[in-house]
Amino acid sequence: MNRVLFIVATAATTIAILLGVKLRNMSLEHERLESNQQALLSDVETYKTRADRWAATAEVLELKISELRKARADDAKRIRELGIRLREVESYARSITQKRGGATLPLRDTVIVRDTIKIFSSEGGHTELSGMVHNDSITYHFASTDTIYQVVRRVPRRFLFFRFGTKAIHQDVWTSNPSTKVVYTEFIEIEKPKPTKRRKRRE
Repeated sequence: MNRVLFIVATAATTIAILLGVKLRNMSLEHERLESNQQALLSDVETYKTRADRWAATAEVLELKISELRKARADDAKRIRELGIRLREVESYARSITQKRGGATLPLRDTVIVRDTIKIFSSEGGHTELSGMVHNDSITYHFASTDTIYQVVRRVPRRFLFFRFGTKAIHQDVWTSNPSTKVVYTEFIEIEKPKPTKRRKRRE
């Protein structure tokens, strides 16, 4: 009788633990989906820093690999084009920058012809340039747009054909503009200090 009660109690405890784990996972998944929905509905906010520099902030999406393949097929394709496996990716980011400007420059050693104005314009995949050439000066305006992609990935250890563990964490950054070269990149992961137990004072 005691043995039967022990088996029943053990089975009930195991079922309770499994149900608790499942409910916990369902709760975390529900929170993730709600957070993603909020992130998709929110807009990117731009602001200026104290140093008078433009910055942008946006809520983070938490996607599974299957969701990345389906909902962000173009992004998944870009990552694979670098020879990176999606299952090794820890995070992925995409930022778009745009630079606008213009100026008026004097022309030297020119023959001045009165009432002569020439207009020029050029539009490429990432750069737009337009302006006017006057008798003694040139006025131009330009706009340059670029997209910056970032992948933080886990590099596994290798032994023969086997991959296991983590050898290093790498960051890969590239741009959509073929004339733009990434000359430096840096990624810093902030490790949170582990909570320490306070020692009780001896009376």
